[in-house]
Amino acid sequence: MDAFYDLAAATGFATLVPGQALMIAICLGLIWLAIAKEFEPLLLLPIGFGGLMANAPGAGIAEANGFLGILYHMGVSNGLFPLLIFMGVGALTDFGPLISNPKTALLGAAAQVGIFATLIGALALSDATDMVNFSIQDAAAIGIIGGADGPTAIFLASRLAPDLLGAIAVAAYSYMALVPIIQPPIMRLLTTEAERKITMTQLRPVKKVEKIAFPIMVFLLCLFLLPEATPLVGALMFGNLMSESGVVDRLANTARNDLINVVTILLGLAVGSKLAADKFLSAETLGILALGLIAFAMGTASGVLLAKLMNLVSKDPINPLIGAAGVSAVPMAARVVNKVGQEANPTNYLLMHAMGPNVAGVLGSAVAAGVLLALVG
Repeated sequence: MDAFYDLAAATGFATLVPGQALMIAICLGLIWLAIAKEFEPLLLLPIGFGGLMANAPGAGIAEANGFLGILYHMGVSNGLFPLLIFMGVGALTDFGPLISNPKTALLGAAAQVGIFATLIGALALSDATDMVNFSIQDAAAIGIIGGADGPTAIFLASRLAPDLLGAIAVAAYSYMALVPIIQPPIMRLLTTEAERKITMTQLRPVKKVEKIAFPIMVFLLCLFLLPEATPLVGALMFGNLMSESGVVDRLANTARNDLINVVTILLGLAVGSKLAADKFLSAETLGILALGLIAFAMGTASGVLLAKLMNLVSKDPINPLIGAAGVSAVPMAARVVNKVGQEANPTNYLLMHAMGPNVAGVLGSAVAAGVLLALVG
C-alpha cells in the first residue's frame, strides 16, 4: 500500500497546482486558435504545445537542463533563432515595390510610432499603479509588439526582458494573426470613401542590379549609422541577397524553406517554455496584452495618417490605406489593405503598392529594435 500511495503522490493529478491547470487551458486555447481558426499556426501551434510541456507538473521540461530549457538557451537567450528566421524572411521577401516607390519607406517608418508611444505608456502605467512594475528595458520590449514582427519582438525581449518573453511573444503573434480583424475598422475610421477609392499608378519595373545593390546598400548604411541593428538587418539583407543574386539558388531555397521551417519549430517550443504558470500568470501579462494592442493600433493609425498627409503634397495620388501596411506583418497587412480597397472600388488593386510599406515595416521594426538596444540595452 505504501508503494501505491507513493505512486499516486507522484502523478500529475496530485502535484498539479491551479496555476498550471489554468495555463494548460490557455495553451490548449492557443492550439485551438492555430488549428480551428488558422491564427499564425506556424508559431502558435508549437508555442501552445511548448506551453503544455512547460506546465507538466514535476517534469522539469522548462528547467535549464530540460528539453525546452536546452532549446531556449541554445537559440533564444542568445538571439540565434530570430536571426535565422530573419535570414529566411529575407530570402522570401521581394523589395521591388519599395525600390520602385521609395517614398513608401516613410509609411513603414511612421508605423513604428506605436512602438515608442507604447514604451512611454508602459512607463506611465507602471508609475500610475502598484499592480505592474515595468523597467525601461521591459517597456522597450513591450513597445516592439507594435511593429507586428514576431522574430524582432522575441530578439529584443530575450535581450531586455527575458522574464516577459512568453507574454510578449504570445501578444506579438496573436496580434499579427488578428490583423484582418484589428486593422479594417481603424482604416475605415481614418479615411473617407473617396480616399479609399483612389487608384494608384502602376509601379515601374525594377532592374536586377537594383535588387542586388539594395541589400548591400541597406546593410552598409545600418553598419555605419546604427550598429546595434546590424544583427537583424544583416540577417535579413543576407537572405535577400542570396535570393536576388541568382547564383546560390540552393542556399536561398534552404533559407526560405528547410532552415526557416526547422528554426520555426525550435523557436516556438523554446518560447513555450516561458509560458510556465509561475512566469506567465501575473498582472504584468495583462498589461502587456493591453499595451501590445494599443501599440499595434497606433502603428496602423500612424501609417494611414502619414499617407493622408503625403497625399496633400504628392504629385501622384496615394491611397491612404496603404499606410496601414507599414506594420511588418508580411504579407497579411498588404492583403488586408487590398481587400479594404476593393470593397470601396472593386477594380482597385493595391496589393503591390501596399507591399512597399509592408517590407519597409520589416526594416523599420529591425531599426527600431536597434535604436532601443542602443538607448536602453
